[in-house]
Amino acid sequence: MQDHAKDLYTKIVFVGAHMEASAPLAYLMEQRYNVAGLVTLEPDSLQKMAGGVDLTSAAEAAGIATLRVKNINEASAGSWIKEKSPDLLLVVGWTQLLKPDLLGLPKFACLGFHASLLPKYRGRAPVNWAIINGETVTGNTMIVLEPNADTGDIVAQRTIPITNEDTCRTVYEKVGQTEVEMLKEVLPLIQKGILPRRKQDDRQATVMPKRRPEDGRVEWTRSTREIHNWIRALTDPYPGAFAILDGKHLWIWSASAGEEVTKRDGFAPGDVVRDPEGWPLIATSDGWIRVLEAQLEGGSRLPGREAAQSLLLPGTCLAETAGIPK
Repeated sequence: MQDHAKDLYTKIVFVGAHMEASAPLAYLMEQRYNVAGLVTLEPDSLQKMAGGVDLTSAAEAAGIATLRVKNINEASAGSWIKEKSPDLLLVVGWTQLLKPDLLGLPKFACLGFHASLLPKYRGRAPVNWAIINGETVTGNTMIVLEPNADTGDIVAQRTIPITNEDTCRTVYEKVGQTEVEMLKEVLPLIQKGILPRRKQDDRQATVMPKRRPEDGRVEWTRSTREIHNWIRALTDPYPGAFAILDGKHLWIWSASAGEEVTKRDGFAPGDVVRDPEGWPLIATSDGWIRVLEAQLEGGSRLPGREAAQSLLLPGTCLAETAGIPK
């Protein structure tokens, strides 16, 4: 960006494509930091990315040069970044590991964020796994990027509460805000040539596996709380939790735990009934899931009460399961 309102010395190339990158990029532009370039995904790759957002319009409107790539480790991408002579490469919401030649391009540091309290929840989909596992607290960590995933020195860290109403989207919104907080803390230090950092304790590390859309199938023999966590962890902007109905995917986009409905004598997990207010209820191992929004493959999303009239009819059973990955 040109004509800075502040005498800022940190020249930044920003790399991002996920929704969590929106808030920190907006902050840098609002504060008129010297953002010399934006690297993001090309349209086809961006469309395939769960939670992907197009950052180019805002960047280009602010006069920031943009580069769309399929793979950031392509030689052409490295040449483009090198031409910008960045002091700082800031990587936010990016799933591709950067190779050593890219990590060595910035004059000062290559920094990134991981949406967990590292070294816990290293690996893929940390927010989704935290909700699935019933965590009430997660976090976000700014690290010095290394060739290995999520192992770099910790620069700053924030805790993030997870409420029973949170979904993967709302937690990622909190993640983006904590990234802004950490930039406010760290960038003024970087301008003075200071980078606070501490080693991770690898003995405390946990590593989570990659998630695939087909992993979202609900196992109704799990507890009500586990299934509710499963649904809210996989909803928008992710591919969604689903059951199989008449050979088709039935996505459950929103649900409540229905703790007030405790008696289910005579019903097996996966059985569908309707409550007095017209909501569809699906039996679990210890209670009910109330479906608030559902969608049958090939159809549109329906509010729960409408789904109860056409899809989730009393007497239906969704018990066929493929298991929930551990």
